[in-house]
Amino acid sequence: MKLKQYWVREYRSIWDSGPIEVDDQTTCFVGKNEAGKTTVLTALYRTNPIRKADAAFDETYDYPKREVEDYRFAVENGERAEASVVECTYELEKPDLLAVEDVFGPKVLKGTAFKRTTYYGTANSRYTMPCDDAAARRYLASNPALSDDLRAALGATATWPDFAAALDAEEATDAVSAIKKLVANVQEHGLSYYIFNTLVWPRAPKFLYFDEYYQMEGQANLNALIEREDKNKLLDSDYPLIGLINLARLDHRKLVATNNTVELKNKLQGAGNHLTQRIVKYWSQNRHIQMRFDVRDAKAGDPEGMRQGVNVWGEVYDSVHWATTPLNNRSRGFVWFFSFLAWYEDVKRRGQNVILLLDEPGLSLHGRAQADLLRYFDAELSGHQLLYTTHSPFMIDPTKFERVRIVQDLGIDAPEALAKEEDGTKVLANVFDATDDSLFPLQGALGYEIQQTLFIGPNSLVVEGVADMLYLRAVAAQLSREGREGLSEDWVITPVGGSGKVPTFVALLGSQKGINVATLLDIQNSDKQFVADLYKKNLLTKKHVSTYADFTGTAEADVEDMFDRSFYLELVNGEYGKQLASKITLAKLNQNVPRTLRAIDAWLADNPMKSGSFGHYRPARYFTEQLATLWPMVSDETKDRFEAAFKHLNGLLLK
Repeated sequence: MKLKQYWVREYRSIWDSGPIEVDDQTTCFVGKNEAGKTTVLTALYRTNPIRKADAAFDETYDYPKREVEDYRFAVENGERAEASVVECTYELEKPDLLAVEDVFGPKVLKGTAFKRTTYYGTANSRYTMPCDDAAARRYLASNPALSDDLRAALGATATWPDFAAALDAEEATDAVSAIKKLVANVQEHGLSYYIFNTLVWPRAPKFLYFDEYYQMEGQANLNALIEREDKNKLLDSDYPLIGLINLARLDHRKLVATNNTVELKNKLQGAGNHLTQRIVKYWSQNRHIQMRFDVRDAKAGDPEGMRQGVNVWGEVYDSVHWATTPLNNRSRGFVWFFSFLAWYEDVKRRGQNVILLLDEPGLSLHGRAQADLLRYFDAELSGHQLLYTTHSPFMIDPTKFERVRIVQDLGIDAPEALAKEEDGTKVLANVFDATDDSLFPLQGALGYEIQQTLFIGPNSLVVEGVADMLYLRAVAAQLSREGREGLSEDWVITPVGGSGKVPTFVALLGSQKGINVATLLDIQNSDKQFVADLYKKNLLTKKHVSTYADFTGTAEADVEDMFDRSFYLELVNGEYGKQLASKITLAKLNQNVPRTLRAIDAWLADNPMKSGSFGHYRPARYFTEQLATLWPMVSDETKDRFEAAFKHLNGLLLK
């Protein structure tokens, strides 16, 4: 079955959360610190926790503090009903429906959804599951193992007592006895009670809640661990450690009694190899680690609590640095990831039906490691519903914003107390009522996605400005129409806003996996060193670093020099005609100045414009807007230069 919705009321920072719609796969709660994200998860967890002792709501600690005594007084005096803390709506799936239909037939349930509401107290809950008693009796009465007369008698009954009486009057065959036992159970509390508590709720998924407090220590005294396990008093950190031991296919009880050194050594080595394979698959931060285990008799100098009996030590070996460190000395991010993996993999191995609740998962992880975690969620947790909280943009999948729920509390920023209906933690499914702080992680995720997809692709061509992009795309399209080779659409042109930003962008893009980066840059004498450094510093290979001078045959060149100078002046005069003091002609420019733009700047210095200033973008825009008229004026030499550049670049594409 699936959790479809839940609603939290009068719990800690929540007066009324509003209905919280739950995605069939993943639900992401986003909000600022202190907004109540953890409260939204813990309320749900307590309704059906994997640790039975946690199934309680204590009004002393959990009811909103400012009115807890007023609430108690009102309930005790019958002035109000007790608070319905969490109301959950579940949807039955086909296996759940079949479990009911096999006993009472396909028409006994009046719907596929049911509600279960939890109240203050221990295991204090009520359910709503409408059932059709008459349909159940008709189905039981149709049992072919019954005699025709009995089936007719049972079919004529209108109540369960009458149904039971008809059975009592019949000979006690196996079929009759089985139905009598079933009917007796139904009569005890009613049909709906029996179906819910016997056939439906035992199939409901438990909630597995995981936060930083469940992180394992990486070492334990096995004798003390076994004693806590036997007394049902495990520490939070014990759960992932036991999961780790189980995942390593070891038995901590047998480890204490092992008397064969070779057998123990083989088991520990196999456990380490098994875990290394699981970890490295989703831990891109360091591919050179290996998990290792050691089990030794306790020594007098061991940590407190580990000086008697047998100890287990989890260690991480780094094959690059030839160093072994205790697991709990690794980064917090690694310990979190490892702890969750260990516990969850053990849950999965045992086939437990759970819904995962993760509070701020990967909080200590690097942004790329958080992406690894999202990849792990999609690949490995698809068999369970997952609800998690975050305020990190890297923990939000920008392609699945429909999974995001915004958590906010307007009261924490209000100068005065708000009315109860406006105060407290609220959960929103849309962004229209969200505050700027609440939206910030989504904006970060969206901004990163736009940056990745709008101007970045698997093949990214770095150019200096938007003018380059306009010229390249326009000329490429025209060459393709003429049957010549244009720039492949597989290239995503990435304008970076000036030559000074090129090294940074190349370093950022080139470091990303699966991205093929090339450049096509302006060049003048002062730029030659930084252009050479792009390949000398191993940011790119030399063939991936191109300049326009490579195709103009000159020492210096901008994209504008790919055109004949006389043609480019047509663009300048066409765009700036009303602003120029006079039309710029080829004869007016100093032919000894190698770059067209530099020659124009020199002329304008002596002949200032009547208004405005000259820029590179406007002639490029004019070219694209008037392309149909201007293209016939483009020389074959210009076309040859662009085509040579495009052929070179297309040869660099990832195959």
